[in-house]
Amino acid sequence: MTSSPDRRQRLHELVLALIAREEELPLLDPDHPELDGGTAPARWLDQNRRSLNRYQALVRTAVTIDALLDAEDSPQNFTAG
Repeated sequence: MTSSPDRRQRLHELVLALIAREEELPLLDPDHPELDGGTAPARWLDQNRRSLNRYQALVRTAVTIDALLDAEDSPQNFTAG
């Protein structure tokens, strides 16, 4: 199993590689909409929620790839008995 600093570095590189493959990756919108009773705040929240979900999916993918790489590096003998 890889050490913690090595693992963090590999995860970082995996996330960057996955981000680089994205055609368009929206950033979170830091501007708070005016709360004037319109639907703008709801759209703003929904857009930021979708952006955050996309980033979380990229990180989960990177963690899964990292775990698979670790499994290949040190295969366990899972024989029954």
